[in-house]
Amino acid sequence: RLLHCLFILKVGYEPLPPTLGRNIFGRQVYQLPGLFAYAKHIMKIDGRAGLFKGLAPRLCSGAIGTVVHSQVLQHCQEADQAEEPETSRKESGSSLDQVIKETTQEMIARSAATLVTHPFHVITLRCMVQFIGRETKYSGVFSSFVTIYREEGILGFFAGLIPRLLGDILSLWLCNMLAYLINTYALENGVSTMSEMKSYSQAVTGFFASMLTYPFVLVSNLMAINSCG
Repeated sequence: RLLHCLFILKVGYEPLPPTLGRNIFGRQVYQLPGLFAYAKHIMKIDGRAGLFKGLAPRLCSGAIGTVVHSQVLQHCQEADQAEEPETSRKESGSSLDQVIKETTQEMIARSAATLVTHPFHVITLRCMVQFIGRETKYSGVFSSFVTIYREEGILGFFAGLIPRLLGDILSLWLCNMLAYLINTYALENGVSTMSEMKSYSQAVTGFFASMLTYPFVLVSNLMAINSCG
């Protein structure tokens, strides 16, 4: 439900007027309403069901993406284990080469999942953005596939794919390499809560990487809904 509200804000839809408030420095400024105010606006027009626009294709995308990701990752790991002796794997540990290898495997798995599920992602975004113009062009998963194929052909299912892939790949590499540098050079191995600290560093670097690559997400989403009627 929050994703629906965020996406509508992302495409520049501002149906509610700004209100007078104060910033962190105490100065009076005009501020746009918060996320929950927009959720109430959607519910006022479409009811609670309006907050679940695009849920069906998103569930399909999540389920198929999870299966594809796990299968591809498992295949990459099995191929790597068949090529590399067990003694060599034990010695590598958490070295830079190991991090690069694991990140490469994860990148291949994520890219495959993104490629397979991107048509569902496009349909999800178009179902949500219909709220703005009150259209009903994309109603169901199957009918949306037919509509996109009839009007845009195969390429219509992959609108915005390139920036989405680039954003995912850059975010993954930034996250893993920053986490490796922090865990290797900033944290001491003698700390009793080392594993916990490393998990925190992974979360922080993931947030930082997502923030830096957000422009790719924005461009991808706008390309997916551009000129779709």
